Amino acid sequence: MISFGLITEGLTDQIVIEDILSGYFNTDDIIVNPLQPERDKDDENKSNYGGWTLVFKYCQSKDFREAFQFNEYVIIQIDTDVSEEINYNIPKRDENGELTPEQLIEKVKEKFQLLIGEDFYIKYNHKIIFAIAVHSIECWLLPLYYQDKRKAKITNCLNTLNQELGKGESFRIDANKKNPQYYRKVSRQYCKQKVLMKLYQENPSFKVFIQEIEKRNIVIEDDG
Repeated sequence: MISFGLITEGLTDQIVIEDILSGYFNTDDIIVNPLQPERDKDDENKSNYGGWTLVFKYCQSKDFREAFQFNEYVIIQIDTDVSEEINYNIPKRDENGELTPEQLIEKVKEKFQLLIGEDFYIKYNHKIIFAIAVHSIECWLLPLYYQDKRKAKITNCLNTLNQELGKGESFRIDANKKNPQYYRKVSRQYCKQKVLMKLYQENPSFKVFIQEIEKRNIVIEDDG
């Protein structure tokens, strides 16, 4: 059975990616190992914290290098909303203006390559799948709720998502205290392969993530 190690900013990001993987491979029978942050059996953070700084830190650690002994693939997720902060240091603009999502993703991948180390990255890059959300993973959920141009938004995505959740659901997502169950309910729709494959192309960085998976030509055998 193929296993995926997950390095993400937080638990809610892991939930979204797990459901995307289930939909893409059309099975719930996927081994997913949360590496950063860790989780307990009750689907909660053991450490109860996360963030982009810890993603960078983990990718420079011994644990990261050892993860490839136990996982066929390692998925690295990070948002770009604060990419211009100190220690992230990736501008959203250059001399030609605003970077496209695809250009920004390439800049972030280059940073990870430096953090991981050139030699190790060259050896294992075929096993690394980047899930770089421009500018947040909530942007990937918008195609589930919008049919107009808002499904392709890259800014203010949580507020845009909450506008629709406030109409059809009994909850809204608090940016300061994200409830994992809310994400589980929303992203669960991506477990349906037809839904996922119809909608992923509608948001630019979501499309790049699926293309990253496609390039690996991963086949998960049906044990049945």
